[in-house]
Amino acid sequence: MTKTQRMIEKHIVLEDVDPVIFYGARNVNLQMVKALYPKLRIVARGNVMHVMGSEEQMAEFEENVEKMQHHCLLYNSLTEEEILHILKGEKTNKEGVQGVIVYSTQGRPITPRSKNQQRLVEAFAGHDMLFAVGPAGSGKTYTAIALAVRALKNREVRKLILSRPAVEAGEKLGFLPGDMKDKIDPYLQPLYDALEDMIPAAKLQEMMEQKTIQIAPLAFMRGRTLNDAVVILDEAQNTTIPQLKMFLTRMGMNTKMVITGDMTQIDLPSQTQSGLAHALHILKDVKDIAFVHMDKGDIVRHKLVTKIVEAYEKQS
Repeated sequence: MTKTQRMIEKHIVLEDVDPVIFYGARNVNLQMVKALYPKLRIVARGNVMHVMGSEEQMAEFEENVEKMQHHCLLYNSLTEEEILHILKGEKTNKEGVQGVIVYSTQGRPITPRSKNQQRLVEAFAGHDMLFAVGPAGSGKTYTAIALAVRALKNREVRKLILSRPAVEAGEKLGFLPGDMKDKIDPYLQPLYDALEDMIPAAKLQEMMEQKTIQIAPLAFMRGRTLNDAVVILDEAQNTTIPQLKMFLTRMGMNTKMVITGDMTQIDLPSQTQSGLAHALHILKDVKDIAFVHMDKGDIVRHKLVTKIVEAYEKQS
């Protein structure tokens, strides 16, 4: 036998993608790949592909699987048409689309939907710390999380850390059922919701178990130095001055921080000054910090949300 005819066996692990998306509904993608490589014996079990065949074909197959994984990771989708484009060395219809931050788990492009959301994207690219302040529904948190997910997928950072202050917005923690995690999780649910929109459920669970993605109340940040991460503090208007100072000084090497908040929704006791209001004042002249101020024109929820915000503004 010549070297190119020598039979070898390899196990290819799908590390970064959801096997369900990679193999396709009812394994249609896997069946197509098998048909395109009839001389290879391919058996898939979970996230491992067992492949046997000639050394020459194996090398080509591994290279193309890597390309398909990369496509699947970036776009959260892999279709038969896209597989054909990848194997032919052609661009898929998703490549080259302008303005996309990441793709949703449904393959929908997530893009800035207003002028100030675009400013947030640009500020994130040019600064290690930025404040995004605006009304409910203006997309500040969702856009920030999309940018963080993109940085994680592109391996620009190793961790994504999301936090919120657990402030009682007219409710008492003690009356909620369960242990402390059960009591705090409702405060963090909007962060889970955004992530579930962008990362397949099985992969998100795995990343959280491995601490690649961490979601925790602000109090859990004390004493830590946050390196090699994108760190997002949501609802920062509900921090006290010492709490926000503590958070900002957790910043480590190769870390970006995004602080979001809505100054019209402060749930702190009336005599307590918001840490966000204080920080916006004392840090406004620090040139390496970006500030993006959003308004009702950026609201991307139901059209009634804009009208509600306007009505409350008239009464304030």
